[in-house]
Amino acid sequence: MLKAGKLDSDLLKKIVFEKITYKSPHVLARPGIGEDCAVVDFGDYECVMSTDPITAAVNEIGRLAVHITCNDIASNGVQPLGIMLAVMLPLGTTEEDISLMMEQAGQTAAELGVEIIGGHTEITSAVNTPVIVSTAIGRAEKGRSQQAKEMRPGDYIMMTKAAGIEGTGIIASDFEEQLKDCCTAEELKEAKQMLSQVSVVRDGIVAGKAGTAGMHDITEGGVLGAVWEMCQISGTGCELWIDKIPVKAVTKKICNIFDIDYLRLISSGCMLIIVHPENKAYLKEEMDKAHVEISCIGQIKEKEFGIMSRENTGENLIEIFPPKSDELYKVIG
Repeated sequence: MLKAGKLDSDLLKKIVFEKITYKSPHVLARPGIGEDCAVVDFGDYECVMSTDPITAAVNEIGRLAVHITCNDIASNGVQPLGIMLAVMLPLGTTEEDISLMMEQAGQTAAELGVEIIGGHTEITSAVNTPVIVSTAIGRAEKGRSQQAKEMRPGDYIMMTKAAGIEGTGIIASDFEEQLKDCCTAEELKEAKQMLSQVSVVRDGIVAGKAGTAGMHDITEGGVLGAVWEMCQISGTGCELWIDKIPVKAVTKKICNIFDIDYLRLISSGCMLIIVHPENKAYLKEEMDKAHVEISCIGQIKEKEFGIMSRENTGENLIEIFPPKSDELYKVIG
């Protein structure tokens, strides 16, 4: 029996990707490990598309459903312009429940400048908690979308904001009662407010204009999973500096309470950005202008080096393994 969460990389290749045999000449970017988006040739433009489900959150599901796929579009350095939502709700759902979800989705889409252009809504016995599958699209001039294939040894690994943003917000929102005995009211407020920070659209657009060697929004599998996936796309290795990865104290505290690893925790709100050395200072300057926190957390290496991490300078290297079930599923069961 398979575990909860997205399929691991080997299984995804074996039972999903290998079953897709027809290749259209109009498709520029296809399914692959760590690929956030498909890209389709539309003449002078590229159509950038992504689809994702929200299954692990309840209280903020409408808001997260919009953010998650818009973040994927932004990881190609493209402004999302439309989104479609397929909403499947369990028996017992009320009109008020649906109204709240759509209020969240509508408000979030308006904030991002993205139109909800269609979808589907139904009540079904096939689910026991709300499930929203969102599909976002964006448009870029041909050849302008960012791809991780530009990564090369010597490039720097940059990361915006702090690890575990989305996971911290979900746990604090959905398990507030359990945390009240361990966390202060101020800590819970800070943690829940992290769900208002899960967009990386600004991060991706600013970085795309500054120039990158590829981007990846950090979702299931956390920081370690995202780094591993990017190295798979580019066929490179890396040295990740664990002590340089920013994380909030409340995230560490909540992860300690539930005995989970914040480096493997879903982290929408954080963008992984690879940048050539000659462009690193300019990228940092542009991010500072946009008031986006950014840190340098590692460096790309030759493939033979391996996908490795180091806790502190001078300590032994530790191999980064492929992402498996996200740490969040240990909490939500």
